[in-house]
Amino acid sequence: MTRSAPAHPPAPARTLAFVESPVQLLNVLEWAHARSGPASEPGRLLDGVPRQPSRSAAGPPGPDGEGPPARAAKQRLGEGEGTGVRIVVLPPTDPMSRGQLRRMAGLARDEGHEVRWQEARGGRFAPVKALAALAREVRAARRVVIGDPFSRYVQLLLTLVRAEELVVVDDGTATMEFVAQTSRGERLVRWHRVGGGGLPGRLRELAYAPVSANARRRFTPRPGGSRHVEVFTSMPVSAPHAAMTVRLNDFAWTRARFGPPRLTKGTDLVGTSLVETGVVDPDRYREAVRALALEHGATRYFAHRRESPEKLRALSEATGLEIVRPDLPLELIARRGPVGRTIVSFPSTVVHTLPYALTGTGVTVAVCDVDPLWLTQSASARARGFLAGVTDTARDVHRLPAQAAPAGR
Repeated sequence: MTRSAPAHPPAPARTLAFVESPVQLLNVLEWAHARSGPASEPGRLLDGVPRQPSRSAAGPPGPDGEGPPARAAKQRLGEGEGTGVRIVVLPPTDPMSRGQLRRMAGLARDEGHEVRWQEARGGRFAPVKALAALAREVRAARRVVIGDPFSRYVQLLLTLVRAEELVVVDDGTATMEFVAQTSRGERLVRWHRVGGGGLPGRLRELAYAPVSANARRRFTPRPGGSRHVEVFTSMPVSAPHAAMTVRLNDFAWTRARFGPPRLTKGTDLVGTSLVETGVVDPDRYREAVRALALEHGATRYFAHRRESPEKLRALSEATGLEIVRPDLPLELIARRGPVGRTIVSFPSTVVHTLPYALTGTGVTVAVCDVDPLWLTQSASARARGFLAGVTDTARDVHRLPAQAAPAGR
């Protein structure tokens, strides 16, 4: 069971992390693991997938019950005896995300980190209460790790940050857009977001503008200054300025902690939330999944945590696929196995992360292009180029052409 926030404020942590999704929490664990070992070389992003480590690489647990990764993380991070990174979970409201976050929180505690569950949604005054509860810790932290630079709540917390070191871990392919917008000095806006909301929406944007501007300044410190930003990522990006360091996330913790997996003879499909975000037409998506399943002999469909139950029921009825709703991020599910010898995905984060997590296992990762005709009329102008960029920059994956699909009904 997830622990609730303590009645009395805890002692300030030197490293404070904020996550809002299971993938962000996984990447905080990967970052802490990378910091616990030899320092990774800045900018090492295009050197190829690393070798598969042996299953015993993590070593046996010590007398305190912790393995070497947890003990080394505490020493390297300089947190003091008995503490690791303090991870504050700001959970969304959907049940699937919350369930995966609870499982990931348990893994984080096993690695020697503290986890604080802080509700910041679901009520009119929840954000204000959460901000007040976290203010002391945010001001005192010497290093702040965040999983979603686009989050308005995280940007609001940044107004309280005094730390000179800011770390951004992957929130999926959004990292690519974050680095691109930062390099151009643009306002941070999610790639699939479109304008709207009428006059109330514009007024909210105007009121929020100072917070957004502060976030841009924090993410683009002046070269030679005391503040520094690190991006810990599996995405193919480069640092846009001298005050930012890009370090590779090669999923070393995942590979040391789980697997290698048992492989099945079939093919697994990976779902996406492109329908839920309003980018892809649901009828075209369903037909594309059906065509992929027939062509590749797929029997399982790993659902994205944000896919709706109604959509998944329609997919199951139309394709006969077994719908699997993972209780952990797919990188961990695939690494534990069993998993198909081929994994097929539409353009998404996993076409960049799974080749690292599954290196040396014999699994082939393939990506199916999204036909521009699949896009909805409400899709943002950037959607087509962004999705193509996700596919074009994926390494160690096979490219598949877009599947023919009839027009949406």
